[in-house]
Amino acid sequence: MGGWAIAVHGGAGVDPNLPPHRQDQAKQLLTRCLNLGISALRSSLPSIDVVELVVRELESDPFFNSGRGSALTEKGTVEMEASIMDGPKRRCGAVSGITNVKNPISLARLVMDKSPHSYLAFSGAQEFAKQQGVDMVDNEYFITEDNVGMLKLAKEANTILYDYRIPIVGLESCGVAAESPIIMNGLPISVYAPETVGCVVVDGQGRCAAATSTGGLMNKMSGRIGDSPLIGAGTYACDLCGVSCTGEGEAIIRGTLARDVAALMEYKNLSLQEAVDYVINKRLDEGKAGLIAVSKNGEVAYGFNTMGMFRGCATEDGFMEVGIWE
Repeated sequence: MGGWAIAVHGGAGVDPNLPPHRQDQAKQLLTRCLNLGISALRSSLPSIDVVELVVRELESDPFFNSGRGSALTEKGTVEMEASIMDGPKRRCGAVSGITNVKNPISLARLVMDKSPHSYLAFSGAQEFAKQQGVDMVDNEYFITEDNVGMLKLAKEANTILYDYRIPIVGLESCGVAAESPIIMNGLPISVYAPETVGCVVVDGQGRCAAATSTGGLMNKMSGRIGDSPLIGAGTYACDLCGVSCTGEGEAIIRGTLARDVAALMEYKNLSLQEAVDYVINKRLDEGKAGLIAVSKNGEVAYGFNTMGMFRGCATEDGFMEVGIWE
């Protein structure tokens, strides 16, 4: 075994004009979450507990698009989704359409541990949450002033906005003003910079786990489900590795991105980084995305084909890195 390793992400596709103070805020949050995970791993907490712990922290901070601070639907509400997977036996849990559960990732964990199913959505997931006694809050808890402003902008532009963190002031210099919109699933969108969150961990016993959580797209259709709760697309863990993806959900779904990393390692004997590079370069079909991954041997890797990706990683031998750009 190569010791424990952890990686976190806060989304791929960062706008190059993101103000320096927001870049610093992102790095501080990622560092805080990494340190939380490192402390837990040093205390011999299992990988599945560590990924839940770290993603809960990300969901509780409004900076990224998950939990509090989630993107708003076209109706001005929040519909969150999350998934978690335990590598050793490929146990998993996922939820979609969550409107008032404070930490969707913990509800996904309960689906895995306390239900006979792997995936619950909308009213069924909400009812299960009540039965399990999880922390519930009003939908307004998740809504921030920034999100309300960006939803208004999205409606005025009649489009889906990926990066609702782009400042409204000076918008003409940001991606929303691009003359050539990016195509998503065959349709044009104006901004590409999703900020889903995720964490992957391999503990000292070589057990891998992965967790992903998101609010989805700003101004998305009510009922839209992305890659984040889909096992094998946005999240995957097995005895070889753990993977969490972020980016254009529709492209990640089509490419079954997270599972492909594990498949390349299993069937082609590729290294972790080789597998990550291959799926980013060959499996996105002109889509934009990024991912983080760990292997059972204590390796950590990431890849993205966007301008940047909010990310951080650490290993037992003392290596630690937090970055945004290439």
